[in-house]
Amino acid sequence: MTGGIRVSYTNYLAMYYLLLIVHVIVCVFLIIVVLLQSGKAADLAGAFGGMGSQTAFGPRGSATLLSKATTISAVLFMVTSLSLSIMATRNAGLGSTVLEGGATTKSAPAKSAPSKTTVPIPGQPAAPAPAVPGNTGNVPAPAPPPPAPAKK
Repeated sequence: MTGGIRVSYTNYLAMYYLLLIVHVIVCVFLIIVVLLQSGKAADLAGAFGGMGSQTAFGPRGSATLLSKATTISAVLFMVTSLSLSIMATRNAGLGSTVLEGGATTKSAPAKSAPSKTTVPIPGQPAAPAPAVPGNTGNVPAPAPPPPAPAKK
């Protein structure tokens, strides 16, 4: 329902594609019209930055047919761009979200206690550590100190 009037999906798609085709035609027309216009300082002095006694932006002449066509096609380009973006995002928010389904999700299973496996340390022998008095068996004995450097 849009404003009390039911719009079918096929009519919506037909309008979207029609607007898309108009948008592409306006884009091509705008490119052609802009490229056909000559610059304000198209003579040899303009190439070297010399503007003579003209104002900073060049002389303000009467609007030509190409400048009017540029203005009209630029306005049409903006209108079709906004219309296409509104039509593309109109139905974007209708899906369900993760937060809406939060009450129906199952809880995660309880984690088990960590296993009592020992991880081998690189550079140490793989043999089990000798028992140390007062050691309960769960903690390995401390490693022996590294050898002293050789004297020259």
